[in-house]
Amino acid sequence: MEEISITELPNVKIGSSEDFEGGTGCTVILCEDGAPAGVDVRGGGPASRETQLLNPTMAMDKINAVVLSGGSAFGLDASGGVMSYLESKGIGFDVGVTKVPIVCQSSIFDLTVGSMKKRPNFDMAVKACENAEINMPEQGCYGAGVGATVGKVLGMDRCTKSGIGIYAAKLGGLMVGAIVVVNAFGDIFDFETGKKVAGVLNKDKTKLSEKDCQELMFEFYSNFENQIITNTTIGAVLTNANFDKTHMTKVAQMAQDGYSRSICPVHTTLDGDTIYALSLGDLKADINLVGTLSAYVTSKAIVNAIKFSKSMYGFKAVCDLL
Repeated sequence: MEEISITELPNVKIGSSEDFEGGTGCTVILCEDGAPAGVDVRGGGPASRETQLLNPTMAMDKINAVVLSGGSAFGLDASGGVMSYLESKGIGFDVGVTKVPIVCQSSIFDLTVGSMKKRPNFDMAVKACENAEINMPEQGCYGAGVGATVGKVLGMDRCTKSGIGIYAAKLGGLMVGAIVVVNAFGDIFDFETGKKVAGVLNKDKTKLSEKDCQELMFEFYSNFENQIITNTTIGAVLTNANFDKTHMTKVAQMAQDGYSRSICPVHTTLDGDTIYALSLGDLKADINLVGTLSAYVTSKAIVNAIKFSKSMYGFKAVCDLL
């Protein structure tokens, strides 16, 4: 198995745009030829659009884009910009008078970063689509990762700056990649070493707390009342394997194991954890192999989101900790 660039996958263009002053942004994954897709939602507080279309019982077989954004539910307006951009290129489901692009979206909660009045919108999404033509996605504090943070059991004052991570691998002719915006309530771990790489900071905010988020929750069991839904890890796995939307739903379910390996706690009511899975090619492959590899690249992407992030908006990234 070898690491590859996610841009080596067929039928996909990835771009982002940012409002660095506002502390938010969006990332678009364009599949102009259409792609069978599935989704798995396990968090209790998702902000999403058109995800129900990916239910295997629904009629739509392919989608044209996935949007990952900040802005919480306000950020869902960004899909309109992506639809307009694709419609202008004659891409979408033919309804006779026009073509309707099928666009799914999920958003993270970043309203407490930068300015809460700044949210991804129509124009920001169009800019992300234009940047997707360059197809050179960046990691860290870009796109939907601009306002991402992790480790919030003690509040925003003790969290770590995070961002968006990407990782792709090739096994023979099979290619699988992942794009993940890591905005978790819990801590982040390197699943290969078991080492905590981001999360709750100590009182001086000079290094990671010796106590994990999970341990702190257990200590507060009698009065744990964190009711603010300020989190959500969202992402997508992409493969050149040929599957229908039913099979891609299973791949998305297996990809969630990447979240479970690298985030603790995960899938809480304080998170809106969501992952999409898109089939981009015509390679024949075993679904269990693709699902297992999807979980692997998802975990690697989560670690990269931490690795490539930098301190912003008063939140420290691990590169600036002792």
